[in-house]
Amino acid sequence: MKFVVQVRLFPEPAQEAALADTLRLCNEAANLVSRIAWETKVFRNYDLRLHAYGELKNMGLSAQPAQHVIKKVADAYVTVKAQVKAKLRKPLAKPIGFRTDAAQPFDDRCLSWQVEERTVSIWTTGGRMKGVRFGCSEKQATALAAYRKGESDLVHRDGMWLLIATCDVPDTDVTEPDGFLGVDLGIANIATTDDGKRYSGKHLNAVRHRDRELRRRLRAKQTKSAKRLLKARRRKESRFARDVNHVISKSIVTEAERTGRGVALEDLSGIRDRVRLRKPQRVTLHSWSFHQLGRFVAYKAARAGVAVIYVDPAYTSQGCSACGHIDKRNRPSQETFACTSCGFAEHADVNAARNIAKRGVAGWAVSHAA
Repeated sequence: MKFVVQVRLFPEPAQEAALADTLRLCNEAANLVSRIAWETKVFRNYDLRLHAYGELKNMGLSAQPAQHVIKKVADAYVTVKAQVKAKLRKPLAKPIGFRTDAAQPFDDRCLSWQVEERTVSIWTTGGRMKGVRFGCSEKQATALAAYRKGESDLVHRDGMWLLIATCDVPDTDVTEPDGFLGVDLGIANIATTDDGKRYSGKHLNAVRHRDRELRRRLRAKQTKSAKRLLKARRRKESRFARDVNHVISKSIVTEAERTGRGVALEDLSGIRDRVRLRKPQRVTLHSWSFHQLGRFVAYKAARAGVAVIYVDPAYTSQGCSACGHIDKRNRPSQETFACTSCGFAEHADVNAARNIAKRGVAGWAVSHAA
């Protein structure tokens, strides 16, 4: 199983200047290769080398960085082609462009890690630069020393220098689950388990509403200071959402591992196209990353050996977890469930989570019947 470790570099002024010049030159080279690919209609990595490698060498790039630049451009065109095929974007009308500080990949020939010393040695336009300090936690250092494999990306973001390394951890055998922990995802409660644990969205939605209003006022001002503040805050909400999703997913997986159960999640693919909500709820639904929360649960469960299964979410909120009766009238309000057939009453999200858990058990039995 692959996951990434992100560490922050702390270069000295001379080192920072060398890193900035390296990113600038690499992305100028990437723009040149992109234009060559567009003009020659050659987009495959190895074929593109025949047209662009000599040009990059003349610009001052060494052999390995030049090949990584060509591969970066080829991969970018592959990604765009896939997005166009999936109708996620329109076909290109001009060559792909790369920002001056866009990420640049480095392999082990261009970048070496000294994890115990917390330093790296990296290729730059001014030659090999050694002793660039980085900071990370002990857990990250252990992962880097034991499992780091493949390329690492140099990134300059919001004034910070980052290295993003890929770690390849051996797969953990999935333990046969003794039942499933059902998880219902929603707006009023971000996640609810069938044990009755609710992760309320009240505070989170209030924070996001405040941020939306602040962005609206700053855009209306159109002053330099307002634009500067908008730029400084542009990733704050995504970091906030990511942190909350990490906390919730860790809690869910830890509980499932402790009790020997698997995790049953709703298959929410295409939910934004299926559901009909009022405008305030649409804003919340489209802005919160339920897909990210599901991915976090999945990869944390895989590392812990916890089984994960996705179930059909249809009628989980209207069906009775006690008798199975399905009726719209079972939901008199957002948080109340009262079965019109057997009289069973429970919090609506807890009831839905229990239905999801039951479907998880049935789905696991069918998929593992052999």
